[in-house]
Formats: sequence, C-alpha cells, structure tokens
Amino acid sequence: MEELTFRPIAHVRSDFATKFAIPRQSGIVEELTAEIVFEPEFRSPECLRGIEGYSHLWLLWNFSANREEGWNPTVRPPRLGGNVRMGVFATRSPYRPNPIGLSSVKLLEVVFDSPEGPLLRIGGADLMDGTPILDIKPYVASDCHPEARLGFTGEVEKRTVTVRCGEELLCRLPEEKRAALLGILSQDPRPAYQNDPQRSYGFVFAGHEIRFQVAGTELTVTDIL
Repeated sequence: MEELTFRPIAHVRSDFATKFAIPRQSGIVEELTAEIVFEPEFRSPECLRGIEGYSHLWLLWNFSANREEGWNPTVRPPRLGGNVRMGVFATRSPYRPNPIGLSSVKLLEVVFDSPEGPLLRIGGADLMDGTPILDIKPYVASDCHPEARLGFTGEVEKRTVTVRCGEELLCRLPEEKRAALLGILSQDPRPAYQNDPQRSYGFVFAGHEIRFQVAGTELTVTDIL
C-alpha cells in the first residue's frame, strides 16, 4: 500500500502544556482561545483570502503527543469508564492507524500584521500547545446534521460538576483566562474511572499550575501556583 507523507502548515499556540484537562471535544468550552501560527512557507496573506467570511473552521491536526503509542482495533473510551471496548473507528480516540484529529472551532479574528506573519485567533479549541495543523477548511451549512445519531456518545450522561474557587485564588490568573478555566473545570477533567475524593489532581493552564479535588459533584480548587 502506498504511503502518504504530510507536512504541517501551522502549529497551535494554546494555554495547555499537557493533554490533561483539555476538553474532550472542541466547542465545549467556548471561552478557550488559541492561535494558529503558520509555518514560513504558508505565511502569505493570499492563503487566507476570503477566510474572514466564515464564522467557523475545521482543523485537521496530528496527535503529536501519541506518536510512539501505536494503535489497537478496539479502545476503551474514557467516558464509558475505561471498562468497555469499542471499535477504534467508532470513537475519536487519539490512538489510531493514522493519528489525525478533527476540531470545529470559531474564527475570532484574522491577524495579518503579527511579527510571525498572518495568524488566526480561534475559540473553543481542544488542542495542546504546539499541536501541528495539517489543514484548515471552512465550516459550511451542509456540515450541520441536526438529525444525526450519536452512537454511544449520545447515551453517556454528560458529567459536569459545580466548581468552587475562592476569589483570592482565581485572581492569580489573568482576568481574560478565568472564565475559560472555570469552564474547563466544570467539565470534570478527571478520567471517568477515578473518583477518590481524597486524591489531588493538577494540570498546567496559561502558565499556572491548577490543583483541585472532587467530592461527588463538587470540584474545589485548592491552589493556583
């Protein structure tokens, strides 16, 4: 079988230094913002002519943090508690024969005069900092299918929690990052199979270490460093 080679056209600049706590799908936390920075070869403004006419974009990207992990015919979706196996092509698992991701994001701004050439500011991104972008395509009306069946994802109860974060802690974050952090935490970033109320969890967001615990349906931020 012929092998295909792709090269990144851009990379993502986001507030997530690691995979932990990244929303499970794009658009879930609308307050999350990121930038798409193009590689030198693709920094011509001509490449973006007309893109400002669209409100949303599709991003095709590479699961770059999983390059050495390989793949299996079946995977254990975290939202099913990690105990049920589903076919890899029936899931959005990052461990795939070709580690390609797909995200629908909101186009917030097209910047033509940045020091790095033209870049895109996007909202609702579910991407780790440095993620390679393989392609960008406009989102069009026919991409929306309200009648679509949702498989097991439509059957899994959406897990959200009430977030408790003292004002003195939240103020340690830049004001423009606070709503995004609260949105991330409200989705309960833990793996579905972890429910120890004494366990402390942490992740890096916007250059700060966020520490929290979860008891029942209440998440408490214990520190922001």
